[in-house]
Amino acid sequence: MSIRTLALLAAFAIAGLQAGCATQAPAVTHLNSGKVLPTGLPFSEAVRVGDTVYLSGQIGNVPGPGPIKLAPGGMVAEARQTMDNIKTSLEAHGLSMADVVKCTVMLADMKEWGAFNDVYKTYFSGNYPARSAFGSNGLAFNARVEVECLAVARR
Repeated sequence: MSIRTLALLAAFAIAGLQAGCATQAPAVTHLNSGKVLPTGLPFSEAVRVGDTVYLSGQIGNVPGPGPIKLAPGGMVAEARQTMDNIKTSLEAHGLSMADVVKCTVMLADMKEWGAFNDVYKTYFSGNYPARSAFGSNGLAFNARVEVECLAVARR
């Protein structure tokens, strides 16, 4: 083997080792479908980092242009609209409720936990995501509930 061939083989081996040692940060993609909230707000609807999708908190607002308006009818209506908004956002980005692995629930009044929970469980097929919940002394737009989720993009 010539010295030139050995030098080329050594260069390829070193380049391969360096590539294997280099850690690449996963791509960060900001996702805004405009299907739940108007685009142009100072946050992203969701952010994807690698295979993880971080959904911003959703409240029970009725989608559409104009000012944000909560679904009328109290906790049950707001909870249903909140979960519909999460489902709409996920589907807009190629995901489903089955891809949700963690939810954080914020309630304006913990006494409404049961009413929220009755709605929440209808959005999953028995394999529930991990979940945390806490009471809050105020949510945006005087909402009764806000839910943020983490999902895994399996595709």
